[in-house]
Amino acid sequence: MGKALSEMTLEELWQLFPIFLVPHDDRWKDSFNEIEKTLRELLSGQPFERISHIGSTAIQGIWAKNIIDVMVEIPQSADMKDTAQILEQNGFTVMSHEAERISLNKGYTENGFADKVYHIHLRYSGDNDELYFCDWLNDHPDVAEEYEALKLRLWKQYEHNRDAYTDAKTDFISKWTVEARKEYGDRY
Repeated sequence: MGKALSEMTLEELWQLFPIFLVPHDDRWKDSFNEIEKTLRELLSGQPFERISHIGSTAIQGIWAKNIIDVMVEIPQSADMKDTAQILEQNGFTVMSHEAERISLNKGYTENGFADKVYHIHLRYSGDNDELYFCDWLNDHPDVAEEYEALKLRLWKQYEHNRDAYTDAKTDFISKWTVEARKEYGDRY
């Protein structure tokens, strides 16, 4: 038996779970619908306002990591730790914890990725820039193509460094999120 994930260094985790991109797959929507149903059942006793498909798998036609990103928005009055605890008790693992954000995952194993991998982003209502970014790219296929090209350029360069890969996309994402918020106003 190998090392437990909790015992691995960040570098070991990045080797086991490299950045990988695959062509768009229409089944990603089905995977989102499946996890959304599961989350609604698990969180039926908790307050939440919206469960949304975010990330590149929510953008039509572009290459993405085969990981379904899901945002769960909860009201400001709710205790995010309570929500996270319910998810942890049902097989999700906390990836990161900040003052007003908790990220969990499911589908990471000691042997690599499972068949289905999910990232759950717990947020307070209104902390939802990702919704605007996804909408903008879906409404502007030319910008989506630029984003895809950027991701493809960065893929091999940062294959084993998720933080650098994410950081290298930040300016692009920020630029178009600002534009989306201007145009879409208080959509969410």
